[in-house]
Amino acid sequence: MTDDRSLGDDIAAVRSGDTARFAALTERYRRELQVHCYRMLANYADAQDLTQETFLRAWHKRESFKGHAALRTWLYRIATNACLDFLDKRNDRTPVPSELASELRYLQPYPDRMLPEDPQESVVARETIELAFIVAVQHLPPRQRAVFILRDVLGWPASKAAEALELTVASVTSALQRARVTMREQLPGRRLDWRSPATHELSDDERSVVRSYIDAHERNDLGGLSSLLRDDLRFAMLPDSGTVTTTAKDAVDGWVSGGLFQPGHDDWRGVPTTVNRMPAAALYLRAPGDPEHRLFAIAVLHVVDGKIAELTGFDATGQPWLDLPPTL
Repeated sequence: MTDDRSLGDDIAAVRSGDTARFAALTERYRRELQVHCYRMLANYADAQDLTQETFLRAWHKRESFKGHAALRTWLYRIATNACLDFLDKRNDRTPVPSELASELRYLQPYPDRMLPEDPQESVVARETIELAFIVAVQHLPPRQRAVFILRDVLGWPASKAAEALELTVASVTSALQRARVTMREQLPGRRLDWRSPATHELSDDERSVVRSYIDAHERNDLGGLSSLLRDDLRFAMLPDSGTVTTTAKDAVDGWVSGGLFQPGHDDWRGVPTTVNRMPAAALYLRAPGDPEHRLFAIAVLHVVDGKIAELTGFDATGQPWLDLPPTL
């Protein structure tokens, strides 16, 4: 994205002390800054909070905006450091060890409707917003994470990233090399050219699979549900801990033994949606005696060759998730 305002106008507007003028200038960056915070934190609610914190800090620091960098760069610097401050204070957000890759209990899905509108922007490239990428980034220490996102996702030069993080160029280069090794380890077989978006829209396969997944729930068709799953399915249900690799049959048997698809837990409705540029199903369950179906879970699907290879479920009971209707 290029800034079509003159730098002098930006400096005057930011430093004017006029709150309305300041908001009009900075608010257009809210969505992309929120995505940036989400990549840093993997949690949608926290990303919203830290984006707001970014604007508050920017307002209080407005006299420091000298125009040495573009306004957008200045805001990204503030947002990045706000996230780093947040991570420094949170013991539950330490880097995820490789052997505990599935323990990301704070992971939340990101609603596509809140992504920036420009589909060509690297900030919304599908490869850098999918859940697997977001989880992989959490394996990086916070400052290494920030370097990786600024350099390899946003495409900043090393000198610009170094200035934003108050590091040397050599430190940034070293951190990026280590981050790339970790990302390759965490995303084996995935396309790793994050600055050249390959896809944005769902494929016909993805649309078909999510419709069939919902249909299988609504008809309590366990055989049909099993047929949609790969036999090396990776499954997680957050905020419970643990991602398991399981066969399709064992996955369905486990859901049934846990009470799903049994009397009292067998009246389903589903709504197809998208989060993190991935196909997803909002699942609603009607309890006996309840006149309405209530939001139960959000299932995010990673589809490979017409089968569900990864299924990440998010418990949505009693939560206003992603502005979905609470009942059907």
